Amino acid sequence: MTHDILIAVLILGALGVLFAVVLYIVAQKFKVIEDPLIDEVAEVLPGANCGGCGKAGCRAFAEACVAQGNMEGLRCAPGGDAVMAKIGQLLGCTVEQGEPQVAVVRCHPANCGEKRRSNYDGLKSCAFANTVYTGENGCPFGCLGCGDCVAACQFDAIHMGPDGVPVVDADKCTACGACAKACPRRVIELRNKGKKERRVYVSCVNKEKGAVAMKTCANACIGCGKCAKVCPMEAITVADNLSYIDYKKCIACRKCVTECPTKAIKDVGFPAPAVKPAPKPVEAPAAENVEIPVAEKVEVKN
Repeated sequence: MTHDILIAVLILGALGVLFAVVLYIVAQKFKVIEDPLIDEVAEVLPGANCGGCGKAGCRAFAEACVAQGNMEGLRCAPGGDAVMAKIGQLLGCTVEQGEPQVAVVRCHPANCGEKRRSNYDGLKSCAFANTVYTGENGCPFGCLGCGDCVAACQFDAIHMGPDGVPVVDADKCTACGACAKACPRRVIELRNKGKKERRVYVSCVNKEKGAVAMKTCANACIGCGKCAKVCPMEAITVADNLSYIDYKKCIACRKCVTECPTKAIKDVGFPAPAVKPAPKPVEAPAAENVEIPVAEKVEVKN
């Protein structure tokens, strides 16, 4: 009996040694030597794993940077120019500074009709509601208001407004693009912040014809093209009954804002127009006290 147990122990021990040798050989053959520079780049990144760079996360972004050897076509939006400059130093390459961007919601509470055509009482998800629901005011392109963009933001930069439409905090927004990707109707767009954070954009994504769009939204873009005609920089194009302003060409002259008949074009960050003081009423000149001479009596002799 003891002899049998000893043989079993020896067999198991031999098998253990054999498997260990096999695993060692396989590990040595298929081992991947990772560049230590990846860890250095990953430490510089903010670690948000927001996916704004188009990669699976910060680690994947660091691997792409090291593998490519430069920053061409790669950018960490949350980190901004400061983080990009540090990565450039680690990789030994120059990094061009990018224009600061911010998320813009191209649908506003003031644009929606006052009367609700329907009331959604299903799953609070824009992705799901978009498949079964048009919208409270009947616009098939407008914001659904379920807050998928809020849930996607990791920087607490977007919240639902009192009218059920998201509001972006430009100071907190890192332009990672997570909210834009989460919106099934592409209502949210990343645009340049602009000089002095002044921006001009079309606050509508409705591609229906003008008469149809106006039935659901009094401030919908009707694709009339008046804005494009007055733009001195040819920054506005009209396609599919909808105007679009190219922020790379726009100089924020705001001629299109005053020309738009439905007020669909919004200007943000501009100072409020100065209120001219009311003209003072013109007072009539006071009448001068003029002594009127009393007529002398003239005696008439008969």
